Amino acid sequence: MGKALQVNSDNFVKEVLEYAGVVLVDFWGPGCAPCRALAPVLDAVATANEGRAKVVKVDIAESDDVANHYGITTIPTILVFKNGDLIEQLMGVQSKTKLQSVIDENA
Repeated sequence: MGKALQVNSDNFVKEVLEYAGVVLVDFWGPGCAPCRALAPVLDAVATANEGRAKVVKVDIAESDDVANHYGITTIPTILVFKNGDLIEQLMGVQSKTKLQSVIDENA
């Protein structure tokens, strides 16, 4: 993979809810400076965990139905799913160390 995968309303179920394992879902927007700051961290986590966990990004403007379903009101927000179940929510910019620890605890 190497990079966080762009996911939208059309493939959210397949890429996140039907995935067997841990998925970090970054809800973001292109006009959000903290979201842009988080992007390289997410790509690094995606690269480091290739084959172990998945990292995806959801643009809230393009997939507002998904964002609304999960009550996303602040971006960036990262939801962590395991085998399709929501297990954790992180708000704001997160460090690579924090994101890696979430994967390590749940993978």
